Amino acid sequence: SVTRLPGGNLRIGIHIAVPALGVAPGSAIDAIARERLSTVYFPGGKITMLPDAAIGAYTLSERKQCPVLSLYLDVTPELTISARTTRVERVTITENLRHAALEEVLNETTLAAGRIEHRYGDELATLWRFARALEAARRGAGPEQEQRPEYNFYIENDRVRIVRRNRGTPIDRIVSELMIQANSAWGRDLAQNSVAAIYRVQDGGKVRMSTVPAGHEGLGVESYAWASSPLRRYVDLVNQRQLIALARGEAPPYQANDEALLTAMRDFESTYEVYGEFQRQMERYWCLSWLIQENIQSVTATVIRESLARFDELPLVVRVPSLPALAAGTRVELALSDLDLLELTLRCEFRSELAP
Repeated sequence: SVTRLPGGNLRIGIHIAVPALGVAPGSAIDAIARERLSTVYFPGGKITMLPDAAIGAYTLSERKQCPVLSLYLDVTPELTISARTTRVERVTITENLRHAALEEVLNETTLAAGRIEHRYGDELATLWRFARALEAARRGAGPEQEQRPEYNFYIENDRVRIVRRNRGTPIDRIVSELMIQANSAWGRDLAQNSVAAIYRVQDGGKVRMSTVPAGHEGLGVESYAWASSPLRRYVDLVNQRQLIALARGEAPPYQANDEALLTAMRDFESTYEVYGEFQRQMERYWCLSWLIQENIQSVTATVIRESLARFDELPLVVRVPSLPALAAGTRVELALSDLDLLELTLRCEFRSELAP
């Protein structure tokens, strides 16, 4: 939400669904979430962490008054944050704005022209400027980082379709920067008030979960506690319970060194890695299926290092034993053969180096 305040300041609200109000620790629904720990996605569907009825009760559907955990940011005309406030409240969801539709009206072209043809065009432009200011504050004044593309997989009538979706679009960056702001601000609040929580920490390039607050080097923040997706990640649900207690001035459900908190953290970390590996293997399977379906015998790829290369148009990293000593970033053509859907393997041979 975007509200203009007297004096020229803005109040930007980040409103998160709040299932922790109704899913109590140790309850029957909590037991389901505790077992699944995360939503798992696959082409055309997903296995949700919470039952459909629980999701329906708390998801932020349009034209409804919904309970939320809100972070309000008072922002100056120079786009700096002058105050932060967290509230447990109800808000009316006026409209759900869909990602694909927004990209048609909010993109690099419309921003350069200074015209966003949308009923919330002014608010979207404001959020875009604010997101860029947040990113600059986190990363300094250096160049923008290149975003690796993502892919959506569709299986329709036994045919595979793989659609590239570029990251780093204006909508992506608005959402990601506001979520980083919420998770880092709430992580800092929990740490400063000595309320136990589960943090996402990165030091020396390694990302891990911890009950001890510490910085996240990759994001450039001093503390980071996942709390923005409590409908699909159990860690977020746990942290949301702690945030609600802090906002209300109540005793938090989990204390420091609480065995339930530590066990949930360990189980989530190991399970999340299993889910991540499942996702990688699933994508590899459908990539190989598409190559077979389309009878693709050669592809272009980019050298990562030594004998590793990444396909240019698929999320597939392969080993190429015949790859000569080439600098990282060099584009090459590879010949494909011996694709095996059971072993998820294929043979790649270096064919030629491509011009930059």
